[in-house]
Amino acid sequence: MNIRQMAIQAKSAAIQLAAVTGEGKNRALEEIALALERNHAEIIAANRADLERSEKENLAAPLLKRLKFDENKIREANEGIRSLIRLADPVGETLSAKELDEGLELYQVTCPIGVIGVIFESRPDALVQISSLCLKSGNAVLLKGGSEAAETNRILARIIHEASVKAGIPQGWLALAETRADVSEMLGMDEYIDLMIPRGSNEFVRYIMDNTNIPVLGHADGICHVFIDKEAEPDMAVRIALDSKTQYAAVCNAAESILVHKDMAEYILPLLKKALEAKGVEIRGCEKTRNIIDVKPATEEDWATEYLDLTVSVKITESMAEAIDHINRYGSGHTDVIVSQDRARGLHFMDYTDSGDVFFNCSSRFSDGFRYGLGAEVGISTSKIHARGPVGLEGLLIYKWRLMGQGHIVADYSGDNAKSFTHRNLQKKFL
Repeated sequence: MNIRQMAIQAKSAAIQLAAVTGEGKNRALEEIALALERNHAEIIAANRADLERSEKENLAAPLLKRLKFDENKIREANEGIRSLIRLADPVGETLSAKELDEGLELYQVTCPIGVIGVIFESRPDALVQISSLCLKSGNAVLLKGGSEAAETNRILARIIHEASVKAGIPQGWLALAETRADVSEMLGMDEYIDLMIPRGSNEFVRYIMDNTNIPVLGHADGICHVFIDKEAEPDMAVRIALDSKTQYAAVCNAAESILVHKDMAEYILPLLKKALEAKGVEIRGCEKTRNIIDVKPATEEDWATEYLDLTVSVKITESMAEAIDHINRYGSGHTDVIVSQDRARGLHFMDYTDSGDVFFNCSSRFSDGFRYGLGAEVGISTSKIHARGPVGLEGLLIYKWRLMGQGHIVADYSGDNAKSFTHRNLQKKFL
């Protein structure tokens, strides 16, 4: 089956899937989790083949780390699926209810978007997260993973589709594209695909946006910052910066730059250097930083670089305002953190930092759909559209207006003797 046939089938399946009950979707999710557990040996063998091939092809170490899909990753994927099962069905929720006139009632009700096209990087666990989120939210999905994960993605897509169809989900709701030509063709399928979600570099996301008429929910680079304010508690600041950078360096919510207020620099930088270098981190600092600690010089390029590795850039700022300006200039709108004992300063930072996720006294690594209780995520949106930050179930929903009447016609509300609208809010759900 070619990609166009997959898209046509997915469009048909999406209409049926939108009406599947919450219980039906949860049964399918449980079947998927059980199937992943039953087939773990086959999945791991496929992943091992991908890893061996990618090592021979000299895939970068951070990408190799993302590519690995072992017993622990399968366990984590299933924890994500079962956390989704525990969530209420997001489809059919009444967002607002209003009486237009007696017997004429208007309801704003959540519904699936339709067919989601997702192009993602080398993480096979992303395939499990994305497909399970799409299923729970009632959306069909066309997936395209990186070629380095071809064998793993292929077996995961097969297992998930077969298990869900066995549980009553429409055939063809999930399909896996495998070639670059498929991606190019997907971009022209605005009659079948309702939303594109690319996960990759800024250049890749920009390419997708520039070459399709389909709405794009863009997740580009994760250039995240930790700003250590003049009012920061030093031990807390070091602990948060260290976790943000080193807890898992090869992910988009890891810190890439640490900004330090000048009043804190003399004291905190030696502590920070000791803690980071103990974890194997290479530090690149501005000139003022290098006057205090012995580190490599940072270039202009460093401030705009997503390392995805044990490297961090450090800059001393004259003020919080300078830190915020730096973040808004060089950051990617992903996740930015302030460490401060002054709540008012923390709130000011959060108000003026133009990012999807702004944190006060906690690690950037909390920027995650699973940790937010969203039931994992299809990605983190740095776009300013209907969804921003970690995109979970709510980001895969839109709404429709349902108007319930009793023979009402517009003519009665026009002319000299026109009836008036009541526009009274109702406190009840759509039935």
